[in-house]
Amino acid sequence: MTAAVASLEGLKQSVAAYLKPGDLSRLEEAYRFSDAAHQGQYRKSGEPYISHPVAVAEILSEWQLDAQTLVAALLHDVLEDTTVSKEDISARFGKPVSELVDGVSKLDRIEFQNAQDAQAENFRKMLLAMARDVRVILIKLADRLHNMRTLDAVGMHKRHRVARETIEIYAPIANRLGLDGLYRELLELAFRHLHPLRFRVLAKAVKSARGNRREVVNKILEGIRARLKEAGIEATVSGREKHIFSIYKKMVEKHLSFSEVLDIYGFRVIVKDVPACYLALGALHSLYKPVPGKFKDYIAIPKANGYQSLHTALIGPHGIPVEVQIRTREMNRVAETGVASHWLYKEDDPATLSEVQSRTHKWLQSLIEIQNASGDSTEFLEHVKVDLFPDEVYVFTPQGKIMSLPRGATPVDFAYAVHTDIGNRCVAAKVNYELVPLRTELRNGDRVEIVTAAHAHPNPAWLSYVKTGKARSQIRHFLKTMQFEESTALGERLLGQALRHLDADTLNITSERWEKLVRESGAKSREEILADIGLGKRLAAIVARQLLALADHAPAEGKAAGSIVIRGSEGMAVQFAKCCRPIPGDPIIGFIKKGQGLMIHTHDCPTALKARSDPDKWIEVDWASETERTFGVGIRVVAANQRGVLAKVAASIADAGSNIDNVSMDDEQGVYTAMYFTIEVRNRLHLARLMKTLRRIPEVIRITRLKDQTGR
Repeated sequence: MTAAVASLEGLKQSVAAYLKPGDLSRLEEAYRFSDAAHQGQYRKSGEPYISHPVAVAEILSEWQLDAQTLVAALLHDVLEDTTVSKEDISARFGKPVSELVDGVSKLDRIEFQNAQDAQAENFRKMLLAMARDVRVILIKLADRLHNMRTLDAVGMHKRHRVARETIEIYAPIANRLGLDGLYRELLELAFRHLHPLRFRVLAKAVKSARGNRREVVNKILEGIRARLKEAGIEATVSGREKHIFSIYKKMVEKHLSFSEVLDIYGFRVIVKDVPACYLALGALHSLYKPVPGKFKDYIAIPKANGYQSLHTALIGPHGIPVEVQIRTREMNRVAETGVASHWLYKEDDPATLSEVQSRTHKWLQSLIEIQNASGDSTEFLEHVKVDLFPDEVYVFTPQGKIMSLPRGATPVDFAYAVHTDIGNRCVAAKVNYELVPLRTELRNGDRVEIVTAAHAHPNPAWLSYVKTGKARSQIRHFLKTMQFEESTALGERLLGQALRHLDADTLNITSERWEKLVRESGAKSREEILADIGLGKRLAAIVARQLLALADHAPAEGKAAGSIVIRGSEGMAVQFAKCCRPIPGDPIIGFIKKGQGLMIHTHDCPTALKARSDPDKWIEVDWASETERTFGVGIRVVAANQRGVLAKVAASIADAGSNIDNVSMDDEQGVYTAMYFTIEVRNRLHLARLMKTLRRIPEVIRITRLKDQTGR
């Protein structure tokens, strides 16, 4: 108990500088309440349990967090481990504190498997809790840090699980929130527990190198201080060893031995203001030669988490690489404590937030957007992981505003980053005033302009190259919505056909009957049932019978069903089978394929003939008198193997008003060549005219239509 009391005194001393006397008394009350609740409980290390929440509050006090957060930290385990209820905390310490404690308690129940299949639902809950109030995750991160510092007390299996979880989940979140010191300590501790032997070997090597290189490091420090003093720049200069995990990561990524990692020391120069940063940079570049391409200006263009510094690499004495960071005192404070530093919890107006807090506020709000657009937890996790592990590229809007995107991002990512509507209506992009394909990867310094059209909509192909979570989730959301609407329209037509077959009509189905069917089937709405019919998840004939049964209607058997009319404009709800490539004019039949909607085959398609065993899934379909699109069809042209024959055939296809989607060739005994085309035609009559045109070419010997996927 004495150790815990001493920790409480230490906590009070560390917060006395920025909390009011009334807040200090609340902390004491929370301590006594938590101590009583945890009475008789001990940690694995043998210490009284109260030592843990006090240590967590001390860590948060280093980030100068408010009294509510510190009180919640002292109470963060009482819901989980004691008989105290949320209502008890609310009555004693207020609703905001009880909400924070409840949020942290829910996070405590989360267990992750690994980065790939981290329990997605739990991860989603954690990030959304963070989006509602970032203090919840700050308490959780402080809790994780203290647990990592005392991890030696638990068994090997749990130690490995917690360490891996820290590297894959919690450290990236700390980095994204700008908590640089916490991020590095979590990685170091996790590495020590995950790979203890590697850690010990590297620690020993670093200790040995420390002695060998002390003289060189001191010489560099003295040189930097002397040069800055000559230039009249007031600065604090310090040298620090790189973290062991950082050295290990460099060895793995660059396939180096420890002796080849020369830059195990970094130097930090802290000056009074931004102009002094650039003056210091100039002074250091005149002291040691800079390494080309290694200078980074994170002051002019801050990282996404608000981090600012000048980074430069220099060639020091004896050819040793010297890494230097130059920043102001304020930048140094932000680099260490990030968004946690003086977070303005009571201010709702983003205009009152600092730039760091504003960036984080936007990111947290984007989590809500991604959640609303994502269909499930796994999808949400996939989108957010992109934002947690960014390697940024910085681009400019036409107005000169800087935007940060993940490396590999495209103009489509940029469009969605500007606004969802800009992304949805994007049709083209200009990079540095020149039109470029939408899949073009953006580079640092690019000026990006998006061209939009009122009736444009996202292309499913964009999903193959967009990088940001927001772009991916919004594209999927739009496509799902569009597919839902198209499937609903198709489902209504299929249900109408089924009802006519049973001598009934959709107009006679009352809203009461629909409501009853929705309730009994477990669907959310009438539209969902119709969409399910259109996607093949429900059979129209069965839904029709259910609707009629609810009305005590005796269906008449054997009435001829009207066929579904195919216009070609149905979208994703109607698909044309690749096995037979039907085109208007071909006799066709429809197959309801679960999850994909209505699949159209030709009557004589071998695949369709094999699948006729379930008559309920086959329906009569007919082409509309006027279709609204072109259709792909394969043809095989055998011609004399002469120079220019391909050009003649291609020109004739174009003259017949058709586009060529694909072409390939092979030889037949050297005398003839077989050419395989996939062409676009309006209907069977258009195809017949095109083939007639090709037969007029003297070199053409034979033409046949192909109906399989490959066109062979």
